[in-house]
Amino acid sequence: MGHSSHGAPVVYLLVGLTGSGKTTYAQRRLEPGAVRLSVDEVVVRDHGRYGVDYPEGEYFAREAPAVAEVRRRLAGLVAAGRDVVLDHGLWLQCDRVEWKKLVEEAGGTWRLLYFPVPREELLRRLAERNLREDANALKVSESALDDFYGRFEEPHGEGEEIVAPDWS
Repeated sequence: MGHSSHGAPVVYLLVGLTGSGKTTYAQRRLEPGAVRLSVDEVVVRDHGRYGVDYPEGEYFAREAPAVAEVRRRLAGLVAAGRDVVLDHGLWLQCDRVEWKKLVEEAGGTWRLLYFPVPREELLRRLAERNLREDANALKVSESALDDFYGRFEEPHGEGEEIVAPDWS
């Protein structure tokens, strides 16, 4: 069926707040042949930069069609036997359940990789990152970060694997 000998394709579901290292991990640690899918990059492609090219309050509305597109692409890649890294925060447990189901229905297996980062470290990284202008560098204020922490649901007992922080 064109599947490689290692069995079902693996989808790496990355869980973590903005600035926790998911994108760096996805870009650096990709398994050979794995495809990286980023919801943020689809939003940037279609709408430009958060808080610059459109108002911050519209992010979630603009994100929804991007999520739908990434879901379709992920299902297609898994069905074709490809490993995938999903670079998307998956803050809510219900989202993680949905993506796991999608992976399983497409014939893949998932690994839930959790990137825990203390608030102080995130603030330090975001201050650094707010100076950059690339697609993955959303400008995030301290109040926005607190709002993120308020929304974020840490995975517990969901089969998650902790990714040790790489502070370099």
